[in-house]
Amino acid sequence: MKIPFFNYPSLYTLQKERIDKVINDVVSRGAYILQKDLEDFESALAQYCNVKYAIGVANGTDAIWLSLMAAGIGLGDEVIVPSHTYVASPASIKFVGASPVLVECGYDNMMDVTSIENAITKNTKAIMPVQLNGRTCNMDVIGDIAEKNNLVIIEDAAQGLGSLFNGKMAGTFGLAGTYSFYPAKVLGCYGDGGAVITNNKQIAEKIMLLRDHGRDENGEFKSWGFNSRLDNLQAAILLEKFKSFNEDIERRRTIAKIYNNEINVGNNVTLPPGPTDEGLYFDTYQNYELRAQKRDELKSYLSENGIGTIIQWGGKAIHQEPNLGLTHFNLPYTDKFFEECLMLPMNTSLTDDEALYITKKINSFYNE
Repeated sequence: MKIPFFNYPSLYTLQKERIDKVINDVVSRGAYILQKDLEDFESALAQYCNVKYAIGVANGTDAIWLSLMAAGIGLGDEVIVPSHTYVASPASIKFVGASPVLVECGYDNMMDVTSIENAITKNTKAIMPVQLNGRTCNMDVIGDIAEKNNLVIIEDAAQGLGSLFNGKMAGTFGLAGTYSFYPAKVLGCYGDGGAVITNNKQIAEKIMLLRDHGRDENGEFKSWGFNSRLDNLQAAILLEKFKSFNEDIERRRTIAKIYNNEINVGNNVTLPPGPTDEGLYFDTYQNYELRAQKRDELKSYLSENGIGTIIQWGGKAIHQEPNLGLTHFNLPYTDKFFEECLMLPMNTSLTDDEALYITKKINSFYNE
C-alpha cells in the first residue's frame, strides 16, 4: 500500500466537478480581482467566525504582518511568539521592524502559557499565539496575561480555522486573527491565499487599504500600501469548498480517532489529545503530530512500508535555525520535542483502511 503524506491529486478528483464549474464560471466572466466572489467569501468567513470583518489577502504571511502593521507594532517593539511555528510568524514580526521573543511549546505542542509572563519586558507590545495543527492555545490564560500587561493579541491561526476553545473560534480572541488558505489547509485554495478577521473597524479599514496599494473603494489613494489581494478566482474556489468545510473537519476527526484508538505502543509514542465533543477544546486536526521514541528509525520504517510522513518545519524550531539570529533563546522543552515529533498523513482523501494500515505498521515497529 502506498500512502503519500498529502495527496493533492486525489483531493482534486474528489471535488473535480465542483471546482471545474467554479473555475469555468469565473474565467468566463473575466472576474479576477476584487470582484463579488471575494466579497461573498469574506461575508461567509465573517459569518462563520462570528466577527464583523473578514478581509481576504494574498497569503497567510501577509495576513500576519499586515495585522501587525495595522495594530501599530513596529521598531523597538517586542512580540512574544512560540519557537514551534513556521518561519512566517517571526518573519512577519521582523518585517514590521519589531523583535520576536521566542517561548516554549507545551505538552500539547501549543504555546506554553507558563513561559509567557517571564518573557514580558518594558518593550513587549503583543502576544502572538500560534494555533497549530487545528488546535487552539489556552486563550483564557493568554487573554488574562494580555489584559493584565496591556498587550495586544494578534493570532496566527493559519492552521486553526474551525477549531474552538471554550466554544469560540480560533482567530477571534484578539485584536485580529489571521488565516492561511495554502492548498494543504483544512480550507485550502488552489494556490496561495489568506485572510484577516477582526471586530475592530479601524483595523479592518487599514488592512483593506494596505492590501490594495492604499486605495479606498473609490480608487483614491489614502496611504502607501502593498499588493496583497486575495484574487477572485481563489475566493470563488474557497467559497465553494466552504460548503463542505464542516464535513471535512469531521472526516479529519474520524481519522484522528482511528489513530488515537489503534496506536498501542505504550510509552514509545505520545499521541496528541484525541477528538472529543466535551471540554474546552474542539480540534480540527489540520495536522496529526505525535512524539515518538526512535523517531528517525520509525520514519524510515514507515517509508519502507509505503507511508509518507514529515517532520514539521523541516525538523527545526525557529531558535534552532542557525541563520535567523535567534539561537540565543534557551528552550529545552522545544529542543526535546523536535527530537521526537512526527506528522502522520491527515487529509480527507485518506481512507479508514489506510489509516488502520498506518497504525498497524507503527504498532509493528515497536512490538517486533
